[in-house]
Amino acid sequence: MSATVYTDKDADLGVLSGKTIAVLGFGSQGHAHALNLKESGCKVIIGLYEGSKSIPVAKDLGFEVLPTAEAVKKADIIMVSLPDMKQKAVYERDIAPNLKSGDTLVFLHGLNIHFNLIVPQADIDVIMVAPKGPGHTVRSQFKEGKGVPALIAIHQGGDKARAIALAWAKGIGGTRGGVIETSFKEETETDLFGEQAVLCGGVSALIKAGFETLVEAGYQPEMAYFECCHEMKLIVDLINQSGLSGMRFSISDTAEWGDYVSGPRVVTAESKKAMKQVLTEIQDGTFVKRWVAEHEAGYPEFFRYREEESKTQIEQVGAELRSLMPWIQKRKVDKNSSAQASYIA
Repeated sequence: MSATVYTDKDADLGVLSGKTIAVLGFGSQGHAHALNLKESGCKVIIGLYEGSKSIPVAKDLGFEVLPTAEAVKKADIIMVSLPDMKQKAVYERDIAPNLKSGDTLVFLHGLNIHFNLIVPQADIDVIMVAPKGPGHTVRSQFKEGKGVPALIAIHQGGDKARAIALAWAKGIGGTRGGVIETSFKEETETDLFGEQAVLCGGVSALIKAGFETLVEAGYQPEMAYFECCHEMKLIVDLINQSGLSGMRFSISDTAEWGDYVSGPRVVTAESKKAMKQVLTEIQDGTFVKRWVAEHEAGYPEFFRYREEESKTQIEQVGAELRSLMPWIQKRKVDKNSSAQASYIA
């Protein structure tokens, strides 16, 4: 069954008229949602913890900034734009005690709701509005009169909640790109699976295995890096533009032939079996339980993995080669920052 795609004509910004919207957090997504909604005519305030580096940034952009609890108390619609593992503590301390019957909670991702880390009271509407792109793209596309496609989902609430979700999506430009309705379960489980098995975990493991295979066979690590890592962006860009068939049309016949005869030998039925196990562990809560335990312990394994990976040969060679490419934007990574710290200041 094909999904229904909502566009501008299906959403009414008037639903948000007269309501105060609080965006909790002013990171990548929070700042994009807040600015886009403000420029769409909505009343938006920002909730941040005391001492946040984002306070002067938000104030300079013309927002009223309040402590998180006060922002929740003042608002009718509250977006929780915080890292996954920080949401429960903030919810219990600052959000839940200040919610009013009829308020609406907005999430960007369903993890905390779907796995019952947060259980909102019954008289609160709970929705999701999730753009399928990073915050800077949500912002830049909006400024150009375009929009990033988005997902919406309703966990609690009926037609009123759906109307707010669609209005919010319109306010950030999502209905210009197209909005698809999903569920908290579907969004959460597919998102976790995609990033673990394919987008992050799968791609990282594939790149490292290819690099190591060439180096162990005696080839220069610089050549291995170019062939197994650097050129990945070219292929992904081609897929992004025109799908797998379009990518195959753009590469050489030799590369296309190699795709057909060798790809299935690397990603095999055993690989798919492992993917199914990863999905099962997501569905039954095993992954989230382990991640919550890791958070509560202070991220010892997380930081150990990060430290070990930063010292691998592919990372050392890659840093040297990227320094020769002035067109690539460089970003210094703080290995000692807390998990997901880059999402919020």
